[in-house]
Amino acid sequence: MSEYIFKLPDLGEGTVESEIGEWFIKVGDQVNEEDIVGSMMTDKAAVELSAPVSGTVVRLAGEPGDVVSVGAPLVVFETDAEAAPPEADEPEKAPQRAAKPTAKKQQPAMQDETTEVPAAAPQADNGERTRVMTSPAIRRRAREAGIDLAEVPGSGPGGRIIRKDFDNYLKARATGMALPTAPKPSTKVKEIKIIGVRRVIAERMQAAKREIPHFAYVEEIDITELEALRKHLNSSRDRDERLTLLPFLGLALIRALKEFPQCNVTHDKERNLLLQHDAVHLGVATQTPDGLKVPVVKHAEMRSLDELAAEIRRVSEAARTNKATKQELSGSTITITSLGKLGGIASTPVINSPEVGIIGVNRAVERPMVFNGQVAVRLMMNLSSSFDHRFVDGYDAAAMIQRIKEMLEHPATIFLPG
Repeated sequence: MSEYIFKLPDLGEGTVESEIGEWFIKVGDQVNEEDIVGSMMTDKAAVELSAPVSGTVVRLAGEPGDVVSVGAPLVVFETDAEAAPPEADEPEKAPQRAAKPTAKKQQPAMQDETTEVPAAAPQADNGERTRVMTSPAIRRRAREAGIDLAEVPGSGPGGRIIRKDFDNYLKARATGMALPTAPKPSTKVKEIKIIGVRRVIAERMQAAKREIPHFAYVEEIDITELEALRKHLNSSRDRDERLTLLPFLGLALIRALKEFPQCNVTHDKERNLLLQHDAVHLGVATQTPDGLKVPVVKHAEMRSLDELAAEIRRVSEAARTNKATKQELSGSTITITSLGKLGGIASTPVINSPEVGIIGVNRAVERPMVFNGQVAVRLMMNLSSSFDHRFVDGYDAAAMIQRIKEMLEHPATIFLPG
C-alpha cells in the first residue's frame, strides 16, 4: 500500500490558484482511474478533474469555496501499488477534462452547498405574554365566556383573531370537535455559501462601485419608427431569427463611438493607462443560472445588423448554458445591458470594469406625447447609462447618448455610410 498525492494542475490562462467548486467524492470512497473527483472554478468557468490513479480517498484539500494554489495537494489516494506512481512535477501534465454540463452542474454552484439550520427561537420578554391581536368586541366576548384568546387560532393578517375565528372556536368547544390550529411560522434559515461565479460577481461589483465614480445619465427616446422597422423586418423571418432592439442599439452605439472614441476605452490600473480601442468589442450583459455574465461580441464594428443579432444570440446562449469560453467572456470595451420586460422606467447600471461606460435598455411603453404640434400616442423608451467620471466628462457622455437618441429616432440614419 502507498499514497499518491494528486496536485492541482495548471488550468490554463495563467491561473495560479483555483476555487473548489464541488466534490464528487468523500474520504473513504474507492475511486477508479479517470473517475471525475470534483470541479474547480476559475474566474468564469468550471473545470472537472479526473483521478490519475485508482485507490481510496484519504484526504481532500478543503471544502467547496476554499482556494487551492496550482501545484498544491488536492486529493491524497491510498493505492494498492507497491510504489506510488510518479507524481506530476509539472502541474499541466496532470489529467483534466473540460467542463461539461452534467446533472450536478446544471445547478448554480452557490446552491450546491446549502444547509438548513433552525433560527434562534424568540425569547420571552421577562415572562410577559405577547398581546393577542383582535378587536375590543372579541376581547369583551372572550372575558364574558372565560376564554383565553391565546388558545384561539387567528386567520387574519399577522395571526389576528377575527369574528369568524372566535365563532368557530366557540362552536368547536361546545360540540367537542377538534379545534382548528393556526399554522406556525417557519423558524428555519437557509445558509448559502458564496462561492464560484457568484463570489466573483460579488467581488467585481464591490470593486467597481468602490473604485469607479459613476456618472449616470438617462435619456428618453421615441422608438415608434424603430419599432415599426423592427416589426417589418421580422415579418419575413423565422421565430429564432427575429430581431430584438439590442442589435439596433449596438449599431447606433458603434456609430456613436466613432465620434466619441474616449468612451471606447479600458482602464489599465496597473500601468495607469487608458487604452483607446479602434475595434468595438461589445459586451452583452446576460442573466444566467449562475448569475450575471458578460459574453463579448468581438469586432462588432465589422458586422451587419443580421450578423450582429446572430452573434448576440450565440454568445448569450453560450453564457446561459455554461458553454462560453474564457475568451468569449473577456475583452469587452463597452457593454450594453437590458432587463427585457422587467426593464422598468430607469436604472443605474454598474460599469463592467475595466471599461468606462455601460448603456442600459429600459422597458418601452406607449404614452401620449406632443408630436409635430399635436398630442399622439408614441412608443417611448429610456436609455440609462453610466460612465466612469474620472475619464469621461459629463458633457461627452451626454452628447454621445444624444447622438444615439438621434439615430434610434430616425433609424434609417443607422445604416447610412459614415
